[in-house]
Amino acid sequence: MEILQEVIRTESITKHFGCVHAVESVSLRVRKGEIYGFLGLNGAGKTTTIRMLLGMIRATAGSAFLLGKKVSADSCDLWEHVGYLVETPSSYPELTVWENLEIVRRLRRIPDDKSVGRVIDKLWLTPYRNRKAGLLSLGNMQRLGLAKALLHNPDILILDEPANGLDPAGIVEIRELLGDLSSGHGVTVFISSHILGEISRLATRIGIIHEGRLVQEIDADELGRLLQKRLLVDAHDRRSAQAELIKAGYSVTTTKEGVLEIGDNEAVVCPDRIATMLVSAGLPPTLLRVEEEDLESYFLRMVGATGR
Repeated sequence: MEILQEVIRTESITKHFGCVHAVESVSLRVRKGEIYGFLGLNGAGKTTTIRMLLGMIRATAGSAFLLGKKVSADSCDLWEHVGYLVETPSSYPELTVWENLEIVRRLRRIPDDKSVGRVIDKLWLTPYRNRKAGLLSLGNMQRLGLAKALLHNPDILILDEPANGLDPAGIVEIRELLGDLSSGHGVTVFISSHILGEISRLATRIGIIHEGRLVQEIDADELGRLLQKRLLVDAHDRRSAQAELIKAGYSVTTTKEGVLEIGDNEAVVCPDRIATMLVSAGLPPTLLRVEEEDLESYFLRMVGATGR
């Protein structure tokens, strides 16, 4: 079996700002071609971790490695292989989209002068090619930041809230772009986001950070097995239906709307048995639906916050 290469790795990386422990002993593993969703509440340590990964701030303890090389002040050659977008993208507001990207091309010494036009097309910025960056919407400013990150065709893409300011159509476009970069070109994508629904559609692996500590790392396939499921049941005579279900040995609670909720695995797997039983008792169900916990509810459960 092929062993996937780890291209992003941290070893007990830690960052203290005085008495504030922003990140505490976080060890991450991200393999080549993965889309790694890095989840956490505001202030959990996501951006601080990303800044240490990129060498923007020095770790208090521990180390970060990209492509097997330790991130340090003398690892300048690493950035030929890494694209990034951290928090609010910067630009020269009086220069156009094309001019901003042309400056980046020259600073990166990219010989292909057509690369700017290609990345403008790829990020759907063609209508704004000659517009000053200072006049762009927040969403298009975000696209410009992504264009800068992608201009040199990096092997690793590190993105902090890349969907910030994008409309729903733009979010889908970025999702499809990142998916293609990962599956079609082997680019490793490390992405933090508060839009958990998008992460659930995109990520192949997920890490959850809370109060500076890594709570969990799981593959997307494994996540499907960990999400809690429940069967929702309703009937015209709820009280009698609940009594019938309890008599049959099921654990029944009610939602805040008064709908019956069964968490027993047998009921979730075979809801038809519940339907048959209630019909036989003269209590035909008006609702019978298996509902699965979404990533947001799972995340909140993991960090001890209030879920659904």
